[in-house]
Amino acid sequence: MKAVIAEKPSVAREIALIIGATDKRDGYYTGNGYYVTWAFGHLISLAMPEDYGIAGYQKTSLPLLPDPFKLMVKKIKRGKAYVTDSGAFKQLKIIEKVIHDCASIIVATDAGREGELIFRYIYEYLKCTKPFERLWISSLTEKAIRQGFENLKAGSDFNGLYHAAVGRSRADWLLGINASQALSIAAGNGAYSLGRVQTPTLALICNRYLEHKNFATQKYWQIQLSHQKGMLSFKSTSLLKFDDQKKVHDLLKVFERGEGNAKVEALEVKRVSEQAPLLFDLTGLQKEANKKLNLSASETLDIAQSLYEKKFITYPRTGSKYIPEDVWPEIPNLIRSLKERDSYRQAVEHVKWGQLNKRIVNDLGVTDHHGLLITEKIPSALSAKENAVYDLIAFRLLEAISEACIKEVTEISLEVLHYVFVSTGSTIINPGWRIMKGNFSEDENNELQELPTVLKGDNIKIKDSILLEKITQPPSLFTEAALLSAMENAGNKIEQEEQRKILKNIGVGTPATRAAIIEILFQRGYIIKDKKSLVPTDKGLQVYEFIKDKKIADVTMTAEWERELQKIENNAVDLLNFQKKIEAYTKVITEELLGTKILIKDVPQLICPKCKKAELLILDKIVKCKDEVCNWLQFRMVCGKVLEVGNIKLLIENRKSSLIKGMRSKAGKSFDAYIILNDAGESSFKFEKPK
Repeated sequence: MKAVIAEKPSVAREIALIIGATDKRDGYYTGNGYYVTWAFGHLISLAMPEDYGIAGYQKTSLPLLPDPFKLMVKKIKRGKAYVTDSGAFKQLKIIEKVIHDCASIIVATDAGREGELIFRYIYEYLKCTKPFERLWISSLTEKAIRQGFENLKAGSDFNGLYHAAVGRSRADWLLGINASQALSIAAGNGAYSLGRVQTPTLALICNRYLEHKNFATQKYWQIQLSHQKGMLSFKSTSLLKFDDQKKVHDLLKVFERGEGNAKVEALEVKRVSEQAPLLFDLTGLQKEANKKLNLSASETLDIAQSLYEKKFITYPRTGSKYIPEDVWPEIPNLIRSLKERDSYRQAVEHVKWGQLNKRIVNDLGVTDHHGLLITEKIPSALSAKENAVYDLIAFRLLEAISEACIKEVTEISLEVLHYVFVSTGSTIINPGWRIMKGNFSEDENNELQELPTVLKGDNIKIKDSILLEKITQPPSLFTEAALLSAMENAGNKIEQEEQRKILKNIGVGTPATRAAIIEILFQRGYIIKDKKSLVPTDKGLQVYEFIKDKKIADVTMTAEWERELQKIENNAVDLLNFQKKIEAYTKVITEELLGTKILIKDVPQLICPKCKKAELLILDKIVKCKDEVCNWLQFRMVCGKVLEVGNIKLLIENRKSSLIKGMRSKAGKSFDAYIILNDAGESSFKFEKPK
């Protein structure tokens, strides 16, 4: 008998059906010489400090450097304590029994770093020594699973992948546990969280927010002219940005009197070839879904995982935008299968079958998994969001195999009263890949204008002139799409040229983990979402002010570590050497954090509104009375909005907050209201009177 271990029940069920293990038992399937069982994700993880006999945050215990690291069954929070997850413990016992009854193991957890770690931690925890092979597949279709079982790989081929996963796991533990406890001890007013990836990501958000907030905007003016030549109307804009309002008004009056003549000073016509986009990797899909569908990175990953488990798309946690040569013959059938859906029929008719673009084929560009593809199984009965994400992936395939979009871009420079005015136009020569969606510009708000044929020295009539009042724009706040790009390209932003070359295309985190990192920042109360923008909270800014000059917040260090993990994966760097580097830095940052007293800015001294005697303690999630007998408490998160310190002060001193906009009722409806306190310290809402 052989034991097959999948990552979750749904995947185990698909595999069992195909290999003939159809007899359902408690926690596994059996039949045809196989037992097929499953984990629930990470059944086993690194032990927590209390498992080493260290309870609470103790300054004398830091830094915690386990030797060796212990593995424990997954724990869940119950009250204030963490207890063993009974479901995980039961399933682990089933896996242990299945392995005991089998001669060998087939690893069928997700084919990636975390999937490898899920199995290996179980294998190590159970002290198993039985031989194992690896099922390495990129989709859950019957064809892919059968081919995978016919071409099982040696388990030892993935030792590098396992060691990289262990390195990531231990690095996150060492830095996360020690830095978080040290900062919390130094702050003395609640629990704080730092981490190898979350802290530089927080620093990116806070730095951009402060640049945006502190940006000094300036007004400037431009003049836009309307022209007519033959049957064509077009516009031109002054190249000069005027900072003198009087001067630009005087010039506008000249045009209004009909004075001034537009003369063609220069003409440039060039043909531009826009290559078809490559396939999506996970980060690319998350960025596009955030821009077009307003989905968070985490939502997109969950939806993509669901589509994968339903066999509609290939493995989503990929960092590649290419496919290998041996997958190319499958592409025509994937395209033809889309004809079955009305929404793609017209696009498929535009496919030039004899001229399919092979730009996506690159064996060297494929990492663990190839770029995201649909499968031949065409979906039905999907949710609206699943349909929308599937459409992104399907249309991207159609675009990727199409030819380049060819445009003729014309720029006319006009001289008017010694000022230069520029007019730009674009004509589509061959729509190429852009015909799939009928979108011919990256900027959907950019109006394409057709320009007339002109010669240098021609005089062009001015029909009208208007004044454009503008202001200089600050750096945009991060959306999730923009943040994912910044995380993905962190190594490219490094100032030192040598380091930038070394770390080029190395990011912060991996495609599979970036969504989780952003979610952690939300959960920790470090950031909130304002419409589509990511904005740091008071707590997030407080942490940033303290760590902004430390290496733990530096994307350079994190990108270097990501590079080291890639080398471990490729068996070029030793895991223990990497761990020693992490331990050495852990000692440094722990000492730095413990040796500094954090001054909490702008926290008012407030008296309890209930007992009218004791001082209030303002923590991350609550405001409470220091007198345990009184025990007055106010949650800071109210209907999806965080009560900032200024509003807490107003509420306690004036018994009424400022108007809080955009709160959400239990039914999901948005409303605006004041929070008020009565004499007993009980809070309620007060709504604005209708005007």
